[in-house]
Amino acid sequence: EVQLVESGGGLVQAGGSLRLSCTASGLTFDDYSMGWFLQAPGKEREGISSINWSGDRTYYADSVKGRFTISRDNAKNTLYLQMNSLKPEDTAMYYCAAGLYDFRELTRFYYWGQGTQVTVSS
Repeated sequence: EVQLVESGGGLVQAGGSLRLSCTASGLTFDDYSMGWFLQAPGKEREGISSINWSGDRTYYADSVKGRFTISRDNAKNTLYLQMNSLKPEDTAMYYCAAGLYDFRELTRFYYWGQGTQVTVSS
């Protein structure tokens, strides 16, 4: 059974930082593209960042470019999202996801974690 478990969310003041982690099991981690998605209340889930299997190619949505950094440690089966300069509009549930397609094909990720809440206060 594939499991993706996110951690690292919490409450932070605007301008602060958080580091999210996603630990995977039940799959060959370094076969998979990985991504981070967020869903704010009343809004659709959106992909904000993704990374290829080896970690040398990444994608960022314009809303997080320059502030967030995605990375992975294949030896630890873990995906990370370093979030800096957080804004109140970053408040959302954050999910990690995995898929065997190209890392840029965010709509084709099919394994999902349960999510971790990030709340940014003003």
